[in-house]
Amino acid sequence: MQPLSSSPVSTALELPDPDVQNGFSAYIHIPFCARRCGYCDFNTYTNLHFPAGAGAAEFPATLCREIELSAKMLNAGAPAGELRSVFFGGGTPTLLPTTALKKILEKLRSIYGISATAEITTEANPETLTYEKLCQLQESGINRISFGMQSAVESVLQTLDRMHTPGQTARVCHWAEKLGMRYSLDLIYGTPGESMADWDFSLREAIALRPEHISAYALTVEKNTKMGRALQREEISAPDPDILADKYQHAEETLTSHGYQWYEISNWARPGAACQHNLHYWQRDNYWGYGPGAHSCINDTRFWNTAHPLAYAQQLISSDPQLPIAGQEHLGAAEIREEEIMLGIRCREGIPCSFSPSPAITRQLLADGLIDAVAWAEGRLQLTLRGRLLADTVIRALW
Repeated sequence: MQPLSSSPVSTALELPDPDVQNGFSAYIHIPFCARRCGYCDFNTYTNLHFPAGAGAAEFPATLCREIELSAKMLNAGAPAGELRSVFFGGGTPTLLPTTALKKILEKLRSIYGISATAEITTEANPETLTYEKLCQLQESGINRISFGMQSAVESVLQTLDRMHTPGQTARVCHWAEKLGMRYSLDLIYGTPGESMADWDFSLREAIALRPEHISAYALTVEKNTKMGRALQREEISAPDPDILADKYQHAEETLTSHGYQWYEISNWARPGAACQHNLHYWQRDNYWGYGPGAHSCINDTRFWNTAHPLAYAQQLISSDPQLPIAGQEHLGAAEIREEEIMLGIRCREGIPCSFSPSPAITRQLLADGLIDAVAWAEGRLQLTLRGRLLADTVIRALW
């Protein structure tokens, strides 16, 4: 837990261009978890009973105040457009009662409106759901669930400090399918002790659960985590880059052979089932992040919230409530171009050839097999499978 000052410093948000008439997206960060996973480096807390508007019971009301204050900024000129997508992330959003998530959605709907075609997603850990709760989530307006499966192998889940069992993942997927809800599965590969056979089993078990979307992320061991400390003590070994590459290639081959298509380096979906909220991020659309530590981007102004829940709440429930902004930056032309390259090249469509700084660099990327020759002939820089494995190399070359 980071230190908390008794009087948190608030930065007044400056939005040179608050115009979001064409709509925007909302990310809602729920910072609470029943237990912190060994690999987790996110802004999450197992204390559900912070005082002064920061605990799990009062948190929805505090977050609704942030929504109200954001509206003063975004409606300062032309009225803001409807929300195009809403995403509850965390943390574990489904640790809260469904009524809490519904209250936040109702506040967003009353202030901004939510498009009739909007994708409204919540992340969910399988052990936090019952069939009744899933029904309630659907009734509240949530139409997509992202289940944190991570693995179908008991020993791998235990190494990751996950609380659910493979059977619980299967059960919630069957419930979602029965209700006609869209659902996605998140997987992690590269856990210490995970064999290629384990990874193959997890992939095939995930496919058997018939999700429309599967994400597969290589394990990253961060220093400030339980797993990171175990690595420093040499109790575990760091993920081997070559083995990670082999597992990624196996995921590509396996998922593609079962009708999934990659649309972003770590994401595969059936036709028409790409996560629209995440596409808004990668396409640099406008979004506002609500909750402790959440990040936002409105017309090339990036800003982020105070991270600690108590400091976050103190700024919102004071006698003079303020947006809990911890920092901001206004992107210039060079920074915007770099971001367009970094985000765009990760996606299947790639980026225009005009983003390449010189023909010589493009020729070298082609010669190295990092960009697709057919797409290049059509005016696009699109990563090959090898290019996806070396995406950072491509990005550095294009910068």
